[in-house]
Amino acid sequence: MTGKVPGTTPVDRGVVWLGSPSFPDAAREALGDTRLRANLKRATTVIRDKRLAAASELDDWEELRAAADAVKTRTLRHLDHHLLRLEETVTAAGGTVHWAADAAEANRIVTDLVRATGEREVVKVKSMATQEIGLNEHLAEAGITAYETDLAELIVQLGDDRPSHILVPAIHRNRTEIRDLFAAEMGHWGRPAPDGLSDDPEALAEAARLHLREKFLTAKVAVSGANFAVADTGTVMVVESEGNGRMCLTLPQTLITVMGIEKVLPAWADLEVFLQLLPRSSTGERMNPYTSAWTGVTEGDGPQDFHLVLLDNGRTDTLADTVGRQALACIRCSACLNVCPVYERTGGHAYGSVYPGPIGAVLTPQLVGVGSDKNSSAASLPFASTLCGACYDACPVKIDIPKLLVHLRAEVVEAGGRSAESLAMKAAATVLDSPALFTAAQKAASLGGRALARGGWIGRLPGPLHGWSDTRDTPAPPAESFRTWWRRNRESE
Repeated sequence: MTGKVPGTTPVDRGVVWLGSPSFPDAAREALGDTRLRANLKRATTVIRDKRLAAASELDDWEELRAAADAVKTRTLRHLDHHLLRLEETVTAAGGTVHWAADAAEANRIVTDLVRATGEREVVKVKSMATQEIGLNEHLAEAGITAYETDLAELIVQLGDDRPSHILVPAIHRNRTEIRDLFAAEMGHWGRPAPDGLSDDPEALAEAARLHLREKFLTAKVAVSGANFAVADTGTVMVVESEGNGRMCLTLPQTLITVMGIEKVLPAWADLEVFLQLLPRSSTGERMNPYTSAWTGVTEGDGPQDFHLVLLDNGRTDTLADTVGRQALACIRCSACLNVCPVYERTGGHAYGSVYPGPIGAVLTPQLVGVGSDKNSSAASLPFASTLCGACYDACPVKIDIPKLLVHLRAEVVEAGGRSAESLAMKAAATVLDSPALFTAAQKAASLGGRALARGGWIGRLPGPLHGWSDTRDTPAPPAESFRTWWRRNRESE
């Protein structure tokens, strides 16, 4: 390998990227990037329309959503039982199960497993769990290079970038940017891009295919994520669209899968529901182009050493919240991102987390804790929403994201994460609870509004109040309140 050494970027650990600004600050910067907004609008509109068309083909779509919700709710209620059953069946099939309480433990387990093979390179199937724990950076510190093989993840890696979408991590880049990136960076990681590479999608895909083929044929160790795991059989499953994942899952001698504990399903029959919902909700396809399932190891066929790392990393704490736990039902389809008006305008980087969009706004604060000083940016995420409800309508497993947002906003306020707002709400409660105070407040507001109007401040408020009017229209105050009008016109009736 020549040129820039992969993995030398400063390490970001945990669900939240260290040093991330609060969502309002990050979103303000993102809103000024017109190219980003154009890329997002174009991509999310295409994916959203495809999803609607695919879902409308099924007469029982709502029944499938209800079934998925029921399966996930029941599974989370008895998660300990299903995880122990999964460990038993994976072990019986020749695999080895490891339990990781947090990111540090998971990274140590995977690094030790790779070191035991004597290898210094691994190929990876797209996995948000490994992004969550910062595995690539941890491996790099140990002298081990991880090569992303999913096309979008490859783009992110070559650009020394961060993913901005659950399904399409490079959604913030257009074809010309990708072409320039391939031409400049591929040679630093392996086979360079062909001379004269165009930005035609087929040409870009072929360049990635040629670049990755060398790694597939030489890698002895692979690291994967998992979409589902079946407790009754010990089967682990990955669904993907390109076939690169299958190359990782079948060619290496050692396969290490890092899976969040919430991905387990009780029985094989449960997959019938999710394998109909997931492709339609994510890519707008009737079925996944590649669905790979494996159970332990089989002599002479595929990896001969299989390790399953079960990751907690805040999930048990989330499970303890009877309201918040429904976020763990997420199947990472990204449907909520594609319908969210906030995400469409800010992109995923503004969320400062591996998990962007509406689901990230409710999952990330629970995984790291809204009162955590080192992850204080997570406390702003529950407020990154208009509460329009589109995310709930789109979610294939019926996660009530608006309800969770309100629930978490209350937790943030109670934890002191937004003390000014907490004081304001307490003051409002005192005023609203007293008819006399409420009447006085209305009179004061009316007088103040007329004074602002005379001073020409309507449209942009003075002093610290301009934070409101900078991004909102400030209406002129009414001449009189409703209560005053009622007394004057109707009270005698």
